[in-house]
Amino acid sequence: MKTLPELFISNRAWAERMTRHDPEFFERLSRQQAPEYLWIGCSDSRVPANEIVGLMPGEMFVHRNVANVVVQTDLNCLSVLQFAIEVLRVRHVIVCGHYGCGGINTALDKGPHGLIDNWLRHVQDVHQKYRLDLDKLDAQHRLDRLCELNALEQARNVARTTVVQDAWARKQPLEIHSWIYGINDGLLRDLGLVLANSAESDAVTRDSVSQILAQR
Repeated sequence: MKTLPELFISNRAWAERMTRHDPEFFERLSRQQAPEYLWIGCSDSRVPANEIVGLMPGEMFVHRNVANVVVQTDLNCLSVLQFAIEVLRVRHVIVCGHYGCGGINTALDKGPHGLIDNWLRHVQDVHQKYRLDLDKLDAQHRLDRLCELNALEQARNVARTTVVQDAWARKQPLEIHSWIYGINDGLLRDLGLVLANSAESDAVTRDSVSQILAQR
């Protein structure tokens, strides 16, 4: 069995660099993790959560899946959300999409793609919801806009979970954000959505969606 030796070599070199820079880093990291942020992003290998925001290991809790989808039946995502909020006490949940998302592009394609079609049904629901506006755009702008709208809708889905609703009900400080990342320039963009309580979440999301749809 091959052990991918080049990855082990890289790992040792990384650990040595970290130790030279901060001799107590791993000892300190092993004692606890206390991140302020939960990142829900896409599985795309070009979007490494910690790196693009300049955070070290232990500073961000991360969940990733194809097209950064959040649905009430995904026990994996919901378990991560619950642990982050109730145990780690994160103060910010960031749902981050990215331009050029393969999952979003596949959801726009009408052909069959196998098992992934079941997962991307959730993205297709977002597409259908805003179809009249999206159909006015050319193919590239339609893809970009759907990447943005999907990140907004998934952030609203986070707000609707019982985990978040319960946290807000007990007055736990918690904000939900929606961002998007540009692979072509390495920059994050705030989609203008910050949800901090259940009373305003739908209205704030509608305002953010309206601003996105107004762009051309």
